[in-house]
Amino acid sequence: MNLSYFIAKRISFKKAGGFSATIHKIAVGSLALGLAVSLVSFMVLGGFQSTVSEKVYGFTGHYQVQRFTMSNSFEEAPFSLNSQFNKSYRTLPFVKKVQAFAHKAALIKGEDEVQGVLMKGVGPDFDTLGFQKYVIDGRMLRIPEEGTSNEVMLSQFIANKLLLKVGDKITLYFVQDPPRFRRAEVVGIFQTYLENFDEKIIIGELQTIRNLNDWTNDQVGGLEIFVDDFNNIPTYTSSLEELMDYDLKLVSSQDKFLEIFDWLSLLDNNVYVFIGLIGFVAIFNMGAILFILIMERTQMIGLLKALGTRNTQIRRIFFWNGINILLRGMVIGNAIGLGIGFLQDQFKLIPLDAGSYYMSYVPIDWNWSAFVLINIGIVVLTAAVLWIPVMVISKVDPIRSIRFD
Repeated sequence: MNLSYFIAKRISFKKAGGFSATIHKIAVGSLALGLAVSLVSFMVLGGFQSTVSEKVYGFTGHYQVQRFTMSNSFEEAPFSLNSQFNKSYRTLPFVKKVQAFAHKAALIKGEDEVQGVLMKGVGPDFDTLGFQKYVIDGRMLRIPEEGTSNEVMLSQFIANKLLLKVGDKITLYFVQDPPRFRRAEVVGIFQTYLENFDEKIIIGELQTIRNLNDWTNDQVGGLEIFVDDFNNIPTYTSSLEELMDYDLKLVSSQDKFLEIFDWLSLLDNNVYVFIGLIGFVAIFNMGAILFILIMERTQMIGLLKALGTRNTQIRRIFFWNGINILLRGMVIGNAIGLGIGFLQDQFKLIPLDAGSYYMSYVPIDWNWSAFVLINIGIVVLTAAVLWIPVMVISKVDPIRSIRFD
């Protein structure tokens, strides 16, 4: 049997008592707490970023294809669905879905208030299942293949401001030459908690906008493209641009809503600094505690040296002791961190102020690759730090240490 490993087991906190047992438990607890907090931080950060990103992409797609114009109007110039891009995008394996849309500015008249809005017209290809999670009252639009149903969906913000509810009839006034209006029924209320959308967007029918603008049935304001992985958007851009018609342009949602995605990327730095500080404290505690254990076992070290044990063997005793603490701390830390994440993910125990955080509860993201990297990083750094205090062993004098009290 390996002598160093045998002695390390004999002086572990299961065998030791009193002060040594307390120090071992403190070491395990500090390491477990640091790891658990690191895991929870990554889960919450990833959940927050993915939730906000999904809301933006759910409204706009990962890309928009629009006709190139010099106008800054909210309304798009039309182009035909017979464009070369609409015929050839299916050759790209990463494109999951493409849906048509158009925008048109309007005024909604309530009982006492008038609100300016931007009506987003969608067609039969609209991803109703993906949008359903934002509907808090009523139902999705029923979009017929031909004609219009004169139905709209309002955000909770607009509905509250105009004192409207599901089933109410509203009048939409469209500023154009000549001015036009449409009567519509409110069939659903949605809420994303994102000001860019909730304060100005309503969902209507694409065919209504076609009729108002005198477009043909094959004309749209744009196409929204959904890809299989939004993390690969920068790499997909060139492939999509190669298929663009000469009068069309490709707009990434990350560029269109740059302020939102820049803000999300800045959160990474805060979490990295936070986790770095926690990791430093936990690893420093490991080194300090191991040094204390060495000092407590000074007499044992002197006795082993007097019996002819080499410094290397004695170092390994405390190194194995530190590894034992490390492994126990990691098991407990992973159990606590992942357990907290599971409970929050399943039962939404911690709520949030949706007006400030854009969501009503703390979200959780299961990024297993990040979890593995955190564990590997802690093992490597802690194992390296463990060698620092054990170097003190070579300076211990056997005669003085045996008499040490």
